Amino acid sequence: MNKLDYKKEYKDFYLPKQKPMLIDVPHMQFIMIDGQGAPQGSAYQDALQALYALTFIIKMSKMGNKQIPGYVEYVVPPLEGLWWSADGALDFTQPKSSWCWTSMIRQPDFVTEEVFQWALAECSRKKPQIDTSKARFCSFTEGLCVQMLHIGSYEKESASLEQMQDFMKQNNLKNMTGKQRKHHEIYLSDPRKTAVERLKTVLRLPVAR
Repeated sequence: MNKLDYKKEYKDFYLPKQKPMLIDVPHMQFIMIDGQGAPQGSAYQDALQALYALTFIIKMSKMGNKQIPGYVEYVVPPLEGLWWSADGALDFTQPKSSWCWTSMIRQPDFVTEEVFQWALAECSRKKPQIDTSKARFCSFTEGLCVQMLHIGSYEKESASLEQMQDFMKQNNLKNMTGKQRKHHEIYLSDPRKTAVERLKTVLRLPVAR
């Protein structure tokens, strides 16, 4: 049986080209964890551990006694992150230790709050060393955005972001990135297994006409 692969099924959202494009991102649901600090820091790494633990408990529920209504085979969607600074839009000149973030993984439509609460209980029982206390399940409707694929180091995203800013000016779009609508990244590559120059990241910025 074919597995639902969000990257293949919804290419406009996950596999854009290396040039800016305008997109209207609809309602999706995620497990999210909020925090502050550098991506290499313990808070962020702990959040990833909790996100993946909960996600795989839900994915592998078919192997146990929990039969989730509407369950379909699927590939776990990529890790995503919302980023901002305490006083507004993400400021790349500030130390990363001051950055605020929401780390998140998309969940299939069959996942409900009840399923999420079950996953929390299962994680507490099977992996009590993992702190899931900050995890939440919620809907997210991003709306109108400009996005593009960035290939290369995270440290060199500025070149792609400049292209996106130019695209906004050319198309009379207002950059709405701030504390309410945030700088968004979708990580298509595993940095532990991928050379820096080949890392693929979707960059997405909210806009208004």
